[in-house]
Amino acid sequence: MDFFVDKNISPMLLEEEKEPFDDENYIFELKLDGIRAIAYLEKDAVYIRNKRNKELIDIYPELKSIFKQAKKPCVLDGELVVLNNDGSPNFFALQKRSLMTDPLRIELEASKNKVHFVAYDILQLGKDDLTDLPLLKRKEFLAKNIVENDLLAISRYIVGQGIKLFSLTKDRGLEGIVAKEKNSRYEIGNRSKNWIKVKNLIDEDFLICGFALDEDNNIKDLILGQEKKKKLVYRGKVFLHISKEEQEIITAFALKNQSKKAFFGDISGDIIWIKPELVCTVQYMMLTKDGAMRQPVFKGLRDDK
Repeated sequence: MDFFVDKNISPMLLEEEKEPFDDENYIFELKLDGIRAIAYLEKDAVYIRNKRNKELIDIYPELKSIFKQAKKPCVLDGELVVLNNDGSPNFFALQKRSLMTDPLRIELEASKNKVHFVAYDILQLGKDDLTDLPLLKRKEFLAKNIVENDLLAISRYIVGQGIKLFSLTKDRGLEGIVAKEKNSRYEIGNRSKNWIKVKNLIDEDFLICGFALDEDNNIKDLILGQEKKKKLVYRGKVFLHISKEEQEIITAFALKNQSKKAFFGDISGDIIWIKPELVCTVQYMMLTKDGAMRQPVFKGLRDDK
């Protein structure tokens, strides 16, 4: 199969584990906080597609020349990232870039916050489909074919020592690690237990200040806050994993404790505000610049607080 023809590859997906591990049958890489993408490096052009197969090269025009870094045309799986001065990924700068549509603004931002492509894997080299080869063999082809520069890099890895690498990511505030079985083949579009992600996540308690309902009158979003210096501070929304039982507790509480006061003025939509007395635990990756949670998951109500 020639992947250059249709350019519609969906990247291989990962299972998730809560704890890091050591295993000599696995390699371990940094999990970069960016946008997963497939790059098609042809003889004189570059095409970069995200998970939904949307073409991105016009949004990140600084990457149009990275085909020159490949000795032969190839198809790469990797991550789009913007880097801080210390080399850590800046997802918020990347997200800002991804939403731009005006070519002049894009060019200006590209000169200030360059997007880099970090290659994890190589799926095709010239006319050869490499997806059935063992992972470490594909890594060899990747290293031999790509000449790195300031816009195109190859992901580094270590063998066997997942716990040590994960500890390093925690110390440096990075997203986490990815474990990949050494001999794993590349399964296009599939989620495989041969590739595992372990993320740095935070568990924290929040006050439920209100909620929004969907068309079936089920809770769509919980509006969360925290008390900071005797002031109620907005911490974002959460909707994942709220059970029916917990929804019933929250709605029953709201019937007796609805508030006429909107605690946070810039929240859009029809919100049912309630007295901020119910406490819940939410797991999330990090706080955004405006103090809201990134990738929050509801873990449950606290009946002891």
